[in-house]
Amino acid sequence: MAAVSVFPSPGELGAALARSVAEAAAEAVASGGRFTLGLSGGSLVQLLARELPPALSAVAGSEPSRWLVAFCDERLVPPEHPESTGGAYRAQLLPQLAAPPRVLWVRSELGPAEAAREYEGRLRQAFPGEDPPQFDLLLLGVGPDGHTASLFPGHALLQEQNSLISYLLDSPKPPPQRVTMTLPLLNAAKSVLLVATGASKAPVIKRILEQQDPDPVPAARLRPRSGRLRWLLDREAAAELTEPPGP
Repeated sequence: MAAVSVFPSPGELGAALARSVAEAAAEAVASGGRFTLGLSGGSLVQLLARELPPALSAVAGSEPSRWLVAFCDERLVPPEHPESTGGAYRAQLLPQLAAPPRVLWVRSELGPAEAAREYEGRLRQAFPGEDPPQFDLLLLGVGPDGHTASLFPGHALLQEQNSLISYLLDSPKPPPQRVTMTLPLLNAAKSVLLVATGASKAPVIKRILEQQDPDPVPAARLRPRSGRLRWLLDREAAAELTEPPGP
């Protein structure tokens, strides 16, 4: 059963999310010498840009220079495009970090199939001896339709079992061409944090957390083998839950 925490506002959720990242980083660096983090885009970029730098300052040993950062999905647009996840982090978060982490950028100038193959190859090289790679922490959002990363309801990629990274030519949400981590890689992570804010997410949050669904939406298919899955919700996103938990 996933852990669920509900916060009065997106600001309080963001602060808790940042503390969780900083504490996970310090623990991973202390135990293994590095912290491996998968990031998602959308509203998470602004939340982390605002809250993560002060959280890192408050947690000894979190050391961004010892991080390996990758992206759970990426839109295949130029880095300067407003839809680029990597470009958003490059502009908003990374300049605020005291020391730069190692970042595995998606090469958006390649075609979709080649971008996915190339990205998977570099991911595998970055995790020698791990098949599949096991990220210390993945940060994921969820859409009103239940999509997470660039895995959408009813899409064939939900059945992918061989590739760790795959591509879309037909994303229901623009831009249409993307690369994404697949469920085998997402579910190999040591820990997953799922973040949802706003009233538009409330119906799907209830569906995922309280209803038996014969055809689960993509976010409901996140079942990390480690068992460490936690939802962070603001009050609006949790509004339809029967008994919303606290922080």
